[in-house]
Amino acid sequence: MSKKLKKRIRRVAIGAAVYLAAVLLSRFLPGMNGYMTLVLFLAAYLVIGGDVVKNAVMNIGHGQIFDENFLMMIATVGAFFVGDYPEAVAVMLFYQVGECFQSYAVNKSRKSITALMDIRPDSANVIRNGETSEVMPEEVEIGETILIKPGERIPLDGVILKGSSSLDTMALTGESVPRDVETGDGVISGCVNLTGVLEVEVSKKFGESTVAKILDLVENAGSKKSEAEHFITKFARYYTPIVVGCAVLLAVIPPLAAGGGWSVWIYRALSFLVISCPCALVISIPLSFFGGLGGAGKSGILIKGSNYLEALADAEMVVMDKTGTLTKGTFTVNKLVPAEGTKEEELLEKAAYAESYSNHPISRSLEEAYLARGKEIDAARVGSVEELAGHGVRASLDGKNIYAGNDKLMRKQGLEPESVDEIGTVVHVAEDGAYLGYIVIADEVKTDAKEAVEGFKAAGMKKIVMLTGDRKRTADYVAEQLGVPEVYSELLPGDKVDRVERLIAAKSEKGKLIFVGDGINDAPVLARADIGVAMGGLGSDAAIEAADVVIMTDEPSKIVRAIQISKKTLGIVKQNIVFAIGVKVLVLLLAALGMASMWAAVFADVGVAVIAILNAMRAMR
Repeated sequence: MSKKLKKRIRRVAIGAAVYLAAVLLSRFLPGMNGYMTLVLFLAAYLVIGGDVVKNAVMNIGHGQIFDENFLMMIATVGAFFVGDYPEAVAVMLFYQVGECFQSYAVNKSRKSITALMDIRPDSANVIRNGETSEVMPEEVEIGETILIKPGERIPLDGVILKGSSSLDTMALTGESVPRDVETGDGVISGCVNLTGVLEVEVSKKFGESTVAKILDLVENAGSKKSEAEHFITKFARYYTPIVVGCAVLLAVIPPLAAGGGWSVWIYRALSFLVISCPCALVISIPLSFFGGLGGAGKSGILIKGSNYLEALADAEMVVMDKTGTLTKGTFTVNKLVPAEGTKEEELLEKAAYAESYSNHPISRSLEEAYLARGKEIDAARVGSVEELAGHGVRASLDGKNIYAGNDKLMRKQGLEPESVDEIGTVVHVAEDGAYLGYIVIADEVKTDAKEAVEGFKAAGMKKIVMLTGDRKRTADYVAEQLGVPEVYSELLPGDKVDRVERLIAAKSEKGKLIFVGDGINDAPVLARADIGVAMGGLGSDAAIEAADVVIMTDEPSKIVRAIQISKKTLGIVKQNIVFAIGVKVLVLLLAALGMASMWAAVFADVGVAVIAILNAMRAMR
């Protein structure tokens, strides 16, 4: 709880005590004169609502007349003039209680999203000339080495030069399971180093780091308002002057027409003013969206504004890239098929050594498969290595020539490789003119990809489409595995944009199209879609910049979660709008007819606001 809110609560509590004393004295000391009664109630009023009166007067001076401070001041001061002292103070008291409750709710909601601001590192330990010094992260240059001790937050993106540890990524991904890292692995700013000491070579300046981009995203999320928020802003702008005018007419016309009864009609007009205060709508609607954004952030879903959160509820088509979205984008050895007279171990060994000098993902997967069997690469056994563009690689191993690559490479060596009908990439291996067999390497489907597709179907998506530049056979296989009904393969980036354009033309007027990609190769499509969702993972700069929604955990099922959060938030917003306007219209009519007292007016204002705020707070869960 903030100091400002605590101070306000303390002041309201003191004022409430003075008010209670005034009520008791006026009731049990009937001889107390009217002047003393007025002084006591006025003292309670000023303690409780002095700031409201002050704000109303200041706003009038600035030309901002028709706000809730003005309405409360006119209504309560008017009640004093007609002699209703206890009700005047009670209205202000309940209004302030509602305001305190509202401030608490807003602070709690704000914390749910600004907790992400804690990822900002305060300093970096940079190693210069053999000595470690503490500097601001902005002062560290690319290529410099920083030291990160256990318990410290990683200040900048980089690559581990020395050490191994576990990283707490919860602030970025919402996931509680630590991520193990070792020498050679990339690390990103914002994570907390849990166990070992790390020396990291900085790869990006602070302004370009993951933490800086996420902080910028969070800071600007609240500036992009939803249609519902724009509606409420416009509604309040016209609504308040209209009800003030109606209250004036209600106070003046009936007494003039009837020739008296001024106090009765002024009382009704004052009740009318209290009821008309639109704070339930003005506060609860933005609070609902802020809660939704915060709830999504806790789940590792960063939504760049209320407008995108609102748009997700209208999604009727979802289009997904395959690699990096539905599949992991990392290759693994799926199958070893040695030729007659060759063992699996020998086939994998020759391929791993031949590819050991390449950083290509396929080459890395062969080396990792070899190391996973408890083997090690002895660099001394490898002689010359030659990359054969479009074919594969040739390497000298123990004085023999090893060829690893596609069927074209085998034919260039005078060999006829086996005809392979497999899903994935096929690497054929030969040694000095002898064919040793082939290895099948494939991208893995993400564990929750099928769950995501089923979630889209359950959400009522009219179209679920997969786009990929991969071979048709591979694309069809993945689509069949996951249950994706529509798939387009062998597409170039420009072809993906064209396909999305056609789908956008086919959707309904209010419907929205979601495109999900990795945020790097798919930036043009992310920008063209109604809602671009990037599987940001840990540290994808392009994802954070290009998309409207970033899934920090790299889990496609989180998109379904984002849609659920959106629909829940919009449901709460609609409930609050209908409830607040409905109750106010009803009680306004009753007040005009003299059937609603000032106490009913208090409920219609403060009571409705509190109920609407309580409802809005559900969005945070």
